[in-house]
Amino acid sequence: MALETQGVSQLELEAVIGFNGHVISGLRVHPDREHLIYPLGSTVILKRIKDGKQEFLRGHTNNVSFISVSKSGSYIASGQVNFMGFKAPIIIWDYAQRTEYAQLLLHKAKVEALAFSPNDKYLVSLGGQDDGSIVVWNIETKQAICGSPASAHSAGHCLTVQFSNTSDNVFVSAGSGTLRVWELDLPNRKIRPTECQTGKLRRIVKCVEISEDDQIIFCGTTSGDIMKINLEKRLMADYGPLKAKFSLGVSALRTLKSGDLLVGSGSGTFTLCSRTNFKSLKEVQLEKGVTSIALRGEGQQFYVGTEAGQMYCFSYDNFKAELISTSHSSAVNDIAICFGTSELFATCSVEDIRLWHISKPKELLRITVPNMTCNSVDFMIDGHSIISAWNDGKIRVFAPESGRLMVIIHNAHRMGVTAIAGTRDCKRIISGGGEGQVRVWELQPHGHKLLETMKEHKATVTCIKIKSNDKECVSAGSDGACIIWDIVRFTSLQMVIGNTMFHTVCYHPDEYQIITSGSDRKIGYWEVYDGSAIRELEGSQSGAINGMHITQDGKHFVTGGDDKIVKVWDFMEGEVTHVGLAHGGSITSVKICCNKSTLISTSADGAILRWKFPHPPSSSSYIRNDKSPKNQ
Repeated sequence: MALETQGVSQLELEAVIGFNGHVISGLRVHPDREHLIYPLGSTVILKRIKDGKQEFLRGHTNNVSFISVSKSGSYIASGQVNFMGFKAPIIIWDYAQRTEYAQLLLHKAKVEALAFSPNDKYLVSLGGQDDGSIVVWNIETKQAICGSPASAHSAGHCLTVQFSNTSDNVFVSAGSGTLRVWELDLPNRKIRPTECQTGKLRRIVKCVEISEDDQIIFCGTTSGDIMKINLEKRLMADYGPLKAKFSLGVSALRTLKSGDLLVGSGSGTFTLCSRTNFKSLKEVQLEKGVTSIALRGEGQQFYVGTEAGQMYCFSYDNFKAELISTSHSSAVNDIAICFGTSELFATCSVEDIRLWHISKPKELLRITVPNMTCNSVDFMIDGHSIISAWNDGKIRVFAPESGRLMVIIHNAHRMGVTAIAGTRDCKRIISGGGEGQVRVWELQPHGHKLLETMKEHKATVTCIKIKSNDKECVSAGSDGACIIWDIVRFTSLQMVIGNTMFHTVCYHPDEYQIITSGSDRKIGYWEVYDGSAIRELEGSQSGAINGMHITQDGKHFVTGGDDKIVKVWDFMEGEVTHVGLAHGGSITSVKICCNKSTLISTSADGAILRWKFPHPPSSSSYIRNDKSPKNQ
């Protein structure tokens, strides 16, 4: 990746829609009380609470796995996941400068957890399952002081670490059958563990919270109960039966000034509990499992993050959930931008289609179809309907204002609908299926009609694009063929064959050429007239290209794929002019807005990123805003 992007200008990241709710304790409030801090892909996002303005800390090469903020707020530490056999870096960020302060490299494959000491002297880091070590770092010298295996040979994996609130020399680690209090012996450069005695209880501890006075360690377990440990004596504080039982385990804990506990469970229950007997005082049911609880100030206001990629704001007094941020929690399969405007776009994923406002990254509408996956989405050119392709073999047409289901085409394709496009006259839909068929549908005032089925692809149709005169279309297939169809006489005109699985295809705006890409990492230029190859570019050094889009003036196009890099290309020169590095998952789709100022990319981790498009529109380019088909 470094070689591919070396010396190439970087795209400016303008906004991010998304929050990786699967990162435990991934949502934090900075001590200045003005910023939320959270990860998405390989980026750490600082979001101003007052107006939603975002800043980005970018330096990781893979998904961020943990975030910690120092008590003073001077530093943010973030660790990442890496491939097997590679070391996973920890980056300490200087919060005031928004720059990298230090990069620490010892753990293999994954950084599981991080914690700052109360006076910002030390950072303790925990490696993942393939590493299993705890390391203490000196923040001032940026060097490791000492390290040790996190748990005894007889115990399971360690899952979390937490520093004492008053001492820079004491911290706690916990996990599967292990709960230890560690003391730092600085003169001898050693950390010495003491096992906490829990009697006959054997638990997997997922999260740990230490009371403000350092008297009690609260341990949330996968069994759904909370253990109380006396920190000084390293013994269970209560030997009676554990009263609290939270469905699907305790996944997040925070103590308030009052001593009471905020508890989040894997089932989505968010509870205020009494510290003495864990009795529920207030309770709210959220959509999915709680993974983060972040206090703002003294705890009068707090933020909650869930596995569904949603953020909620609560006040202590009324304890009502206010949804402040939503995002996809699974792979985003496609993007569609409303024609003639650069304000609206739609994305599709498992179970839903969502409409977003571009300039304010905010969800405007969600259309949900339970237990189904939307593979492809598009706006009809008049803006009156959204057409969508679903894995249950149905085509669904929705109203963009209300989300109302307008038309449903049952049994559109036997093995699921995998690609879809609408004609400029808004009267026909072209669909592709998993069995390789391309079908033409006519929309009628009170229904629909199948006009023709075209059967030349031998495998899944992955992409369909229609010529502006509504008389031809091109379909790409994973059988290594791109077919140009006459959709008036319903015959194939040309076939392009490649030693690849084609994932995407685009017409050049002049429509005498098409460009293709797919699993062989190549970008192909082809003549529409006779299907001959014009040129071939090396699109990526690693991984398939999944998404491609071309500007309306045809001067530039953009690609994205499994290498997680957004690339802007000069069409004539065939060279990369700019790259975007922020995605933590494979890029699934890319689109350029019609005003050529904004670029949207989506990825398999649910992220939606908005970039500033680097090439301003030329005077010769224009937006075809007429509703009538041209060249008829």
